[in-house]
Amino acid sequence: MLKQLFTWWSGHTLGAAFDIGRRSTFVGTDEYGNKYYEERKPSLEGRRRRYVMYKGLAEPSKVPADWHGWLHHTVDEPPTKSPLTRREWETDHKPNMTGTPWATKPKGSLSTGGHRQKATGDYEAWSPDA
Repeated sequence: MLKQLFTWWSGHTLGAAFDIGRRSTFVGTDEYGNKYYEERKPSLEGRRRRYVMYKGLAEPSKVPADWHGWLHHTVDEPPTKSPLTRREWETDHKPNMTGTPWATKPKGSLSTGGHRQKATGDYEAWSPDA
C-alpha cells in the first residue's frame, strides 16, 4: 500500500489511479495487463488525452505497437475496436529486458564470463609505440 502511494516506477500511484479514473473512461487492456484510458472531455487543443496504467514496472517498451499508435493519436480507433492488421513477417512484441535477469547476454559479455574467441584474420592490436 505504501509502495503504491509513493512510488510511480513500480506501477501507478493511488493519486494517479484516482485522477485518471475520475476524468477518463476505460478503453481496454493489452496482453501484458496494461490498462488504457481516454479522457471524457477534449483538452484545449481539441484532442482527448490518452493514458496507460502499467501493470508492474512502469516501462514504456511494454506497450505493444497497436496500443502505441492509439496512445499517440496515430490511429483513431483503439485496438479493441479496430485491431492492427499483422503481416506474416511481423514478430510478436517483446518489451525491453535490458537490466533484468532475462536480458540478452551474447558470447563474450562480462555477465557470461567475459571470454570470447581469439581474433583471427588481419586484426592487429594497436600499440602506442608503433
